[in-house]
Amino acid sequence: MDDSYTHLGHVLPLSFYNTLNRRKEKFKPLVDGQVGMYVCGVTPYDHSHVGHARVYVVFDTLYRLLKAGGWKAKYVRNFTDIDDKIIARASEIGENPLNLSKRFMSSFHEDMKALNVLTPDHEPLVTTHIPEIIHMIQDLVAKGSAYVTASGDVMYRVSSFGGYGKLSGKNVKDLQAGARVDVNDEKEASADFALWKAAKPGEPNWESPWGNGRPGWHIECSAMSSKYLGKTFDIHAGGEDLQFPHHENEIAQSEACNGCAYVTTWLHNAFITVDGKKMSKSVGNFITIKDVLKDYHGEAMRLFILTTHYRKPVDFSDEALSAATTAIEKFYRGLYRSMHLEMDSANFNEEVLSEFYESLADDLNTPQALALMHQVLKSLNNNVDSGQNEHAARDRATLLHMGHVMGMLYQDPKAYLEGKPTSLSSGMSDDDIAKMIAERNEARNNKNFARSDEIRDELMAKGIMIEDGATGTSWRRG
Repeated sequence: MDDSYTHLGHVLPLSFYNTLNRRKEKFKPLVDGQVGMYVCGVTPYDHSHVGHARVYVVFDTLYRLLKAGGWKAKYVRNFTDIDDKIIARASEIGENPLNLSKRFMSSFHEDMKALNVLTPDHEPLVTTHIPEIIHMIQDLVAKGSAYVTASGDVMYRVSSFGGYGKLSGKNVKDLQAGARVDVNDEKEASADFALWKAAKPGEPNWESPWGNGRPGWHIECSAMSSKYLGKTFDIHAGGEDLQFPHHENEIAQSEACNGCAYVTTWLHNAFITVDGKKMSKSVGNFITIKDVLKDYHGEAMRLFILTTHYRKPVDFSDEALSAATTAIEKFYRGLYRSMHLEMDSANFNEEVLSEFYESLADDLNTPQALALMHQVLKSLNNNVDSGQNEHAARDRATLLHMGHVMGMLYQDPKAYLEGKPTSLSSGMSDDDIAKMIAERNEARNNKNFARSDEIRDELMAKGIMIEDGATGTSWRRG
């Protein structure tokens, strides 16, 4: 998706419910027109489940909206590729922990591709950012915000940070009073948490000023986000279960280390539930993305997720997936019925498209955006039935544009309806795509932006996503 949104002529204003302030507010970036966004990634010790799908589909949709809305967005999503859970699982099955995490990272990428989730601008791994993590811990120790135990662990001193609890609303005294007896009796206080864990026999470890060991969970995201987005950045997002302790601890250690605000806007999605209970590996009621994809197409799964507002819980069921399948099939049936039309990629229903963007700009209201897509579909079918080809072509172009911002409608309609989903771009060779991009680059150089946008939209209509960067134009098949 191109970084410029030509319909507005300006950057799309946004509003979000900011968890930090507990209210919906107008989004104000640190730098006009630019957004830095960090989303906590998975700990890859098993195949990802439907709860993970919701996180990454929701914030992928936000990323798409930012890019389509004229924002210059930088999206960072990490992998916690070394962790207690990875080590425990590897020990169970007799596999090297780092090989295990690599295997499940590949599985995660397969799932994201099936869900049309775009690749972030950066996907840092904990294991390749150990120096940055150690440096941050050193700063915290030097400032008195952390201490080294006799066994070589480094702990964060929660009492040293006056703002602890501002994200989650938790009170430090209550946390101390209600804490259970901790196995680590070297802590100064029960709420203190590990920044560095001393090495144990047989575990992966790295050298540090405190002896060999590995990072604690929370420090990883602080170190990696600051490297790619700066000491203060715009949006930090993730599931609501991460508000405490993970995100609360990120704030404490980042602000103590850097002496400035960590994040201005915090976004959290609600859980996917099964029979009203949170889907979780620890509870044992999780359903993997791969299991769902055996019976349902990835776009149906994506539509199911986006049918409910991201801040509301949604219950997973076959009935809900079946309803999403029916809905996505209706979209493809409308596209199939209008395949014969000559589509002007610059001719949209501007009134509906404006409402569509306003809906998404209002705290990512995807249910309203989908309702508008159904409205366009109805108009498309009516215009096809009545032979109003010009209006039908406009509706078709509008529907495809809306669908791509939502991360769907990338399949060939005929193949999809026949049960053989195939990318719309499957008929284009790499050489054909390269020629069109070269023509677009020439148009841009000649300041023929109308032709440049036309080529971009032609490619997008065929499922080719293009992105302009400092090193040139890159593309991927949707």
